[in-house]
Amino acid sequence: MTVSTQGGIGWGWMLAYGIIGLLVGIFAIMMPISATFAVTIVLGVSLLIGGVFSLLAGIFGKGHEGRVYAILGGLVSLIGGGVMIFQPVVGAISLTLLVVAWLVVRGVMELAWGFRFRRRRWLMIALGVINLLFAAYIMYLGPRAALTLPGILLGFSFLFSGVTWTMFALDHRGESVRLGE
Repeated sequence: MTVSTQGGIGWGWMLAYGIIGLLVGIFAIMMPISATFAVTIVLGVSLLIGGVFSLLAGIFGKGHEGRVYAILGGLVSLIGGGVMIFQPVVGAISLTLLVVAWLVVRGVMELAWGFRFRRRRWLMIALGVINLLFAAYIMYLGPRAALTLPGILLGFSFLFSGVTWTMFALDHRGESVRLGE
C-alpha cells in the first residue's frame, strides 16, 4: 500500500464527523423539545461563563481602553445567559431566531461552496437549499413553534450534513485506494 499526498489521508475523521452528525440528527428529530431545551441551556451556560470572564476582565483590567466595553458586554452576556437558563421558553424563542440566522448563513455558505466543488456538488447545493428553506419555514411559523421546531430542523440539518460528510469521506477514501493500492 502506498500513501498518497494527493488525497485519502484523514478520511476516517471525515467519516466520524458524518456519523456523529447522523446520530445527533436522529436524536434531535426523535426528541425535539429535549433538543431545543438542551441547546438553550448549553447556550445559556456559555453566555454566563463568558459574561463572568468579560466582567472580571473589565473590572480587574485597569487602564485598558476596552474596559467599559468588557464590563457592559459581560453584563449583557450574564443577562442573556440567565434568561436562557431561568426562562427557557423565552430562551427557546430567542434561540429560534438565532437558529434562523445560523441556517441562513450556513445555507448561503453551502451554496457558495457547492458551486465550487467538483464532485457531489449537488449534495452541498441541496444542503444549502434545505437550510434556507428551513429558515424560511421557521419564520413563517413564528413563535408558536419555538419549543419543537428548532430541535426538529437542527436534527434534519445534522442528519443531511452527516449523510453528506459520510459520502465525502467514502469518496476521499476511494481516492487513496485508486492512487496507492
